[in-house]
Amino acid sequence: MQQSPAGRAPYPGKVGAVVLTMGNRPEELRALLDSVAKQDGDRVEVAVVGNGSPLPELPEGVRTVELPENVGIPAGRNVGIEAFGPGGREVDILLFLDDDGLLATEDTAELCREAFAKDPELGIISFRIADPDTGETQRRHVPRLRAADPMRSSRVTTFLGGANAVRTKVLEEVGGLPDDFFYAHEETDLAWRALDAGWMIDYRSDMLLLHPTMAPSRHAVYHRMVARNRVWLARRNLPAPLVPVYLGVWFLLTLARRPSWPALRVWLGGFKEGWATPCGPRRPMKWATVWRLTRLGRPPVI
Repeated sequence: MQQSPAGRAPYPGKVGAVVLTMGNRPEELRALLDSVAKQDGDRVEVAVVGNGSPLPELPEGVRTVELPENVGIPAGRNVGIEAFGPGGREVDILLFLDDDGLLATEDTAELCREAFAKDPELGIISFRIADPDTGETQRRHVPRLRAADPMRSSRVTTFLGGANAVRTKVLEEVGGLPDDFFYAHEETDLAWRALDAGWMIDYRSDMLLLHPTMAPSRHAVYHRMVARNRVWLARRNLPAPLVPVYLGVWFLLTLARRPSWPALRVWLGGFKEGWATPCGPRRPMKWATVWRLTRLGRPPVI
């Protein structure tokens, strides 16, 4: 095991939760907040961000921010981080939870405290997501290539955006989510930066968020954002020789999946946009990080 970088707190214990909402699921939001309030151990502080919408009536003590417009998922979650002070410094751990999710058990926050306390290298935990009616976990919700067994916990190279826990020390070191991504791949951008800084990521099947099964393509911006942000992700984070390899593989995979012509046309437009527009600061990961990703089962060419 690598040495824990100097100055990293050995036991983060104070937990906060960030919930982003567009105000269209008030009943689900209230159920989620109830599940957070029932967590064992010290009280979990909560910040709810209205992303371009007014907030419904919320329980007393919930921190609230109402944004005048929809700024996208990563920017909205970054606002939620700042609700706990600069970089979230008022807490040691931040949970990021979808507003239509539900914590299935009352020990999730305590499991997070325990996991971060035991492993000073651990920076991010990705929860398991399952449909509340069927109990099914979609393959795309297991953040590794070998995703056949969602009940197997493991080290991974990315995490699920609406069902995770982040040590706030990670955010202090590498920054938050990339605002301009708006939707798609923002988690992988943060994950790669965290891994490059020496942190690790775990997928934990025993930390469960119940969430209705939905197709990601329900979002009107899905195909454009997925393609554009994939290019931005590579341009921002990969060593120069790997950028064309990574994007070439994803280009071929997209064609192999035989999307409809309208979807492919939008995807191609997003792919072109990713090359033609600024991607934000470029900080290519170290080759040692490329090797780490490879050893973890996901080399950054796929």
